[in-house]
Amino acid sequence: MPPLVSVVVPVLGDRVHASRLLRQVPVDPRVEVIVAEAGVEEGHEPGIEELGPGRANGKLIHSAPGRARQMNAGATLARGDWLLFLHADSILPDDWLPALVDTLTTSVVGGWFRFALDDDAWQARMIERGVALRVRLFRLPYGDQGLFLSRRAWDVLGGFRDMPLMDDVDFVRRLVRLGPVVEVPRAITTSARRWRRDGWLRRSARNVTLLGLYFLGVPAARLARWY
Repeated sequence: MPPLVSVVVPVLGDRVHASRLLRQVPVDPRVEVIVAEAGVEEGHEPGIEELGPGRANGKLIHSAPGRARQMNAGATLARGDWLLFLHADSILPDDWLPALVDTLTTSVVGGWFRFALDDDAWQARMIERGVALRVRLFRLPYGDQGLFLSRRAWDVLGGFRDMPLMDDVDFVRRLVRLGPVVEVPRAITTSARRWRRDGWLRRSARNVTLLGLYFLGVPAARLARWY
C-alpha cells in the first residue's frame, strides 16, 4: 500500500538541520521520506539512517545542485498520494501530520502551512504578520512554509521549473490557479539566521524588492546574482 504523504527535503551542505527535521517526521507507514542531497563529497555515500534512524520508508538520493532540481528528483521517486516539500532548516509543529491529514480532501489540490521564525525579537513578529498578510491578500506563500499538493496536481503542473531563484513563487502561482488551496492552521518555524546576519530591515527590504522586480519581469538568473 503506498504511503499517504511523501516528504521531500532538498539538502545542500546542511545535514545538521536536515537531521533535526527528520527526527520530527514520525516513522509511520503513511509517511515516506525522500532526501535529495547535492554537493556530497566524492567517495562519501552516507545512508539516510544518518539523517533519520529507523527509516524503512525512506530514501536518500543524490542530485545535481539546485533546489528545484533536487525537489523534482525527489518527487520522481515519491510513491505518496500527496507530496510535501520542506526546507532542510524547517522545524515542524508536533501535530503537523494530523493537522495536514485533516486538510487533504478530494476537492483540495494543495496548500501550505503558516509561517514563523525561531527568534523572540519583535522584528520577527512583525515579519510573521507581514507574511500572513501577503499570503492572505495574494495567496503567495514561499517554500519555507512547506508546500504540498496532490500527485495529480503535481503531474498537471509538471514540477518545479529549473530556476535559480523564485522557483517557489512560480510554483505557487501555478498551483493556486489549478484549484482550491488551503492553509494548514499550524506554523512551520524557519531559521531567522539570515535576518540576524543581514539585519531585520535590510533583509526584509531586499526580499520585497527582489519579489517586486521579479513581477516586473527581471529574469530570475539576474535576481539570483543580486540575492
